[in-house]
Amino acid sequence: MDRNLLLESAGKLQQVSKEASREYQDKAQLLLSGINRHMLNRQDIEKLVGKDNIEMMRDNHANHLRFMSSIFQHHNSEVLVETILWVFKAYRSRGFTTSYWAAQVNSWITILKDELSTESFEQILPYYTWIQINIPVFVKLSQESLEPPFTAH
Repeated sequence: MDRNLLLESAGKLQQVSKEASREYQDKAQLLLSGINRHMLNRQDIEKLVGKDNIEMMRDNHANHLRFMSSIFQHHNSEVLVETILWVFKAYRSRGFTTSYWAAQVNSWITILKDELSTESFEQILPYYTWIQINIPVFVKLSQESLEPPFTAH
């Protein structure tokens, strides 16, 4: 899969209702504390995020909530794909492992299921499932942009 297929698949995600978007936004602090607690309880957290990157992980979670909230209000496939690719590249360059993303998305799904109404969760879940399914693609595409360009000697 390449960037164009990611964009095409992201375009199939349905805009969530105003009510679901509002609930996600209204519960942002609850969701944030839930995801941070869930991830910090992992025994392998330092291996996932790298040494001394716990605060960066917390910032990522807060930024994730704000970003997803904006996507839920105004679905834009290109912004979704390009931002996730940028995040993968930026955080991996700071020591986050590729396994962090799977652990994080699984944790988000658990927290969202516990905290959101069934109606909102069912509308929002496809976005997280889409991210989860496409983690290998995001890893591959972000890795390509991390590799140094070929130089002839």
